[in-house]
Amino acid sequence: MTATELNERQRKYLRGLAHGRDPVVLVGQGGLSPAVAGELDQALTAHELVKVRARLGDREQRDAVLTELAQRTASALVHRIGNVGVFYRPRKDKPRIVLPD
Repeated sequence: MTATELNERQRKYLRGLAHGRDPVVLVGQGGLSPAVAGELDQALTAHELVKVRARLGDREQRDAVLTELAQRTASALVHRIGNVGVFYRPRKDKPRIVLPD
């Protein structure tokens, strides 16, 4: 799934679902590593909708890391605000989140 496959209504719905959740994956000053991508992949498999906190230098670096994470995990970057990004990838078997049309 790519970010372009979600329309604005679906993004808004997912942002609302993610609002009360805490980040479960943290990207530190070391940047993106295979372990971080693997952790996000496992979290997406378990939860479908995951928040990631990226503690990196500047906005461009954070955006690049979050975009790279979305590509590596075949997920959609739903929203980014400050240091936090929201990722969505539906389960292949029995999705928990049903998106509006």
